[in-house]
Amino acid sequence: MSDRSLRGMRLGAQSMETEAGVEPAPRQRVEYRCEDGEQVFVTFAAEAEIPSTWVSKTGKEAVLVNGEKPDESNEKPVRTHWDMLLERRSIEELEQILEDRLNKLRERRGERRSA
Repeated sequence: MSDRSLRGMRLGAQSMETEAGVEPAPRQRVEYRCEDGEQVFVTFAAEAEIPSTWVSKTGKEAVLVNGEKPDESNEKPVRTHWDMLLERRSIEELEQILEDRLNKLRERRGERRSA
């Protein structure tokens, strides 16, 4: 039984395959630059579509060097739930609805206490 064991080998932890004859996919290194001059280098596959902006590790937005600036005019402004609500109701209506709901809640709580 002991003649079948693999001595000096951690099973599953190491691969027996070599990297001989393995060619990595072609890549390209792209440079982005932040407004403050910080350079960001990103490696993409050769056939990948390169985005015009990239967020650096520090959280700043970087623009592709020698690339077109992104056209932000096509983007819609972000609408929040509050914005959509204000399209349907006025502040006065919302205050009245809130007051009605609070009164109903107070009535229900008063009924539970007396029961």
